[in-house]
Amino acid sequence: MRKRRLAGIGALIAFSLVAVACGGGSSDDAKNLDANVKNEIANQLDNKSGATEKRPEPKTPAELKKVLEDERKAQVAKIKAGGWGYDKAAKKVTGPEGFVADIAKCPSGWSDTEGITDTEIKIGASIAQSGPLADYGTVLKMWQAYVDELNAAGGITDSTGKTRKVKLITKDDKYDPTSAVPLIDELLDSDKTFLVWNGGSAITMRTYDKLNQRCVPQPFVWTGHPAWGDPVNHPWTMGSILNYFTEAILWGSYIERTLPKGTKVGAVAINNDFGAAYVAGFKAFLATSQHGIQFEFEKFEPTAPTITNEMTTIASKKPDVFIVMSAGATCAQAITEASANGLAQSAKQLWQPSVCKSLTYVGEKAVGQSSNGWRVVGGGIIDLNDSNFQNNAGVQWGLELLKKNNIDPRSSSNLSAGMYLGVPLVEMLKVAGDLPGGLTRTNYLLAMRTMDMTNPLLLPGLRMTTNGNKDAFVIEGTEFAKFDASKQSWVQEGETVDLSGKSKNCAWSVSTSTCN
Repeated sequence: MRKRRLAGIGALIAFSLVAVACGGGSSDDAKNLDANVKNEIANQLDNKSGATEKRPEPKTPAELKKVLEDERKAQVAKIKAGGWGYDKAAKKVTGPEGFVADIAKCPSGWSDTEGITDTEIKIGASIAQSGPLADYGTVLKMWQAYVDELNAAGGITDSTGKTRKVKLITKDDKYDPTSAVPLIDELLDSDKTFLVWNGGSAITMRTYDKLNQRCVPQPFVWTGHPAWGDPVNHPWTMGSILNYFTEAILWGSYIERTLPKGTKVGAVAINNDFGAAYVAGFKAFLATSQHGIQFEFEKFEPTAPTITNEMTTIASKKPDVFIVMSAGATCAQAITEASANGLAQSAKQLWQPSVCKSLTYVGEKAVGQSSNGWRVVGGGIIDLNDSNFQNNAGVQWGLELLKKNNIDPRSSSNLSAGMYLGVPLVEMLKVAGDLPGGLTRTNYLLAMRTMDMTNPLLLPGLRMTTNGNKDAFVIEGTEFAKFDASKQSWVQEGETVDLSGKSKNCAWSVSTSTCN
């Protein structure tokens, strides 16, 4: 079939792209631009993309589970056929496209099976469960419901014949790096977990060196910072959502095609590594844009109780486009403030970040009808509460899990994230367990770097894929959508954009805040 394209956006182009002076980005900013991604986005938006494989979509939860089983078998077969794995004599893990992890660099006393007993697999998780971003902790409710179903069915049996159940050990880091670092140390040193999962760019940035030095898997971290696309220097860490730099290119590409030259863009950005990535990504796009887009932004602290002052300042600039570069409750606050200060009425486009696509932040319970007309580059993740997807097999499975555990799906859309993140993490446990030697950290690492799987809560046509050193970003697809408050649903514009395998790796430099 033809690759799914954002057909229709081209029809919205109202102005020719005349070369003008760039606004908002410099030559230094341009260092963060992934030109390959920018060009591929342009090709797809302009209906010039190539062909891709069509796969049938499962219709029921049972069909979906069978698809996941078949995909696991295919992944294991591919790994075996490639001759990849842990060479204990050479102390190296090899994988596709030149992937190598040097186990000789692991610390003295490192164990390939730490966190595993004959009956149990200990998984460590650190996420905010209190404070301004406390709702993020709701992911653990769904994750636990999924793990309970897995354990009730017998757990995971590996190639050595050992059957184990999964045990979640969780910490409340309050979305605060100062709190998170010692908690992750506890998961490593006291709880001795098999792997560590966490969320937040600022937290991951302060822990991923340590986890890689200690050769501990840090899979599917709940952050889209480009730094997690580094299989050479940080092979044990992998992201789980759309790269923030790619999201910024998508914002800019849409603006170029729908608004005139000289468009003014305003934003509020959280003052940490997360917000800085959005700002840097957007400036990188502007540095090579010929559309003369002007850009101003206001920063606010993660601990700030409100963003009223910053929103008032941005509204006074009268931007044509407003973008929220934040997460959690501040996304809902931005919608409310924009309605109150007139920005919602004056701006031609209003954008939420992909991480605030959930109805928890844009739904009627949070902001009434004020989110109507806001836009998003959604990252492809389906909300369990979205009325458009109630017949989706993954949604049905998720709702069944919540019902069994007496959890109201409307209590938080972050329950969706719990399934989106939890299923692939456990699927890779199963893949690793089916490899020679059974479940080990090195087999889990190999599973992380050879993925090709259906995620129950990704839009049809999008997949989670990795390919050694060639493809380090597990999800590179998205939709453009506009919120319909009357339906309480994001209405997709055109086809999905699929950038699988297009993003270049990112060896992040902390000193320069650039990808090398």
